Amino acid sequence: MNRKIAILRGINVGGKRKILMADLKSICEKLGLKKVTTYIQSGNLIFESEKSNSELENELEKAISEKYGFDVPVIVRMQKELEHSIKNNPFFGKDADINQLHLTFLKEKPNKVNFDKILNFNCDPDNFKIIDKDVFIFCTGKYHESKLTNNFFEKQLKVGATTRNWKTVLKLFELINN
Repeated sequence: MNRKIAILRGINVGGKRKILMADLKSICEKLGLKKVTTYIQSGNLIFESEKSNSELENELEKAISEKYGFDVPVIVRMQKELEHSIKNNPFFGKDADINQLHLTFLKEKPNKVNFDKILNFNCDPDNFKIIDKDVFIFCTGKYHESKLTNNFFEKQLKVGATTRNWKTVLKLFELINN
């Protein structure tokens, strides 16, 4: 069985779009996912499945919409993809404080036109680097004060996105390897 993570966007934020993690786990199990665990209330799942990432994204989005009546974007990554992301973070391990690092997961690789266009954006004092379906972010201040939000990347790159702080990314990697 392939170990995977699913990252949900925009649930349990500010008391809106509430989904209990026990309910989310139940939805996953009904879809045939195995060894399902959740991590914190922001919608992080670890599980086993032989289904493709895109099939899982579609099934989870549909099941959540049917149960709750609102849309929740879902991004799925395989264990080796998450490991690749961690190894490729250009800001990790340098002089950056781990609290300054974030990873925006993209639903798909952006096309070249949108990719090239975003590189001209002035995001000072913050910085980002796009590698494949990952946007590595370095924030000099607090993430919620940065211009480098999910909405920014979705608008500029024309792909779905959701962000996790680096501590959460490392914890998900730890959990997927247990």
